[in-house]
Amino acid sequence: MTEQNTNTSQNENTANKKVWFITGAGRGLGTDIARAALAAGHAVVATGRNPERVTQAVGESEDLLAVKLDVTDPDDAASATQTALDRFGRIDVLVNNAGNFYAGFFEEISPKDFQAQIETTMFGPMNVARAVLPALRAQRSGLLVTISSTAGLAGGEFLTAYAASKFGVEGWAESLAPEVAPFGIRSMIVEPGFFRTELLTPESTRYAESTIEDYAERTEQTVKAWQSMDGQQGGDPAKLASALIQLAELDEPPLRFAAGADAVGTFEARAKALLDQADAHRELSSHLAHDDA
Repeated sequence: MTEQNTNTSQNENTANKKVWFITGAGRGLGTDIARAALAAGHAVVATGRNPERVTQAVGESEDLLAVKLDVTDPDDAASATQTALDRFGRIDVLVNNAGNFYAGFFEEISPKDFQAQIETTMFGPMNVARAVLPALRAQRSGLLVTISSTAGLAGGEFLTAYAASKFGVEGWAESLAPEVAPFGIRSMIVEPGFFRTELLTPESTRYAESTIEDYAERTEQTVKAWQSMDGQQGGDPAKLASALIQLAELDEPPLRFAAGADAVGTFEARAKALLDQADAHRELSSHLAHDDA
């Protein structure tokens, strides 16, 4: 078979598959999503800062393309997108999954670390989407999947940087959805609870140095609690990956997906809290208009 015929055959095979573009695929949930997509018969562009590590994590496959991508670098995002299009000709599902975790009380998280959190988990997905969207608009189809967190729905102590980034990325993704819907591009925000990924490992989590006596005892207790949860989380990332494959096949995926029973509980508690807050001062809230309105 000639090289031209080989390339034609590969293109014909790819035409019958969806092409998944996944960030942060070198470990954790990203690896599970890549494996699940391949097992479902799709082609996968699996990205990470170290492509060799991505290949080792996901496994060899003729439908797998491992590409270098630091999501904080817009040039990397543009290059990785072009590499994907050169290989497969299209992108059908973008999964913005890459992330990390800067934990600590706000006063003890350095401005540099707070900014680094925002750069990765808020601006990172924006960089990749900005690079991929022109291709999705051109083909008038596609699905944007944003892996957020229940911390993007309900904040809490020790989560100021992480929750800020997740609240931000959710506001962006929710607002982007109606902008791109006329082009056949769908959107889904995924909010996992506690899953046994590698987010709480030393490689992904950085704890702020304890520098303020007022926080010292709570910092020590909270760090111990978070560290004790690593590897003990109830959620199975392989099952979440499988669920995402199913949801991606729907004509209308949900705008938000509560991933895990604990996430469902967070959704319900947040909804109730908002209703309670709306009712608490309803009369005062309802009488703030101009008298001539």
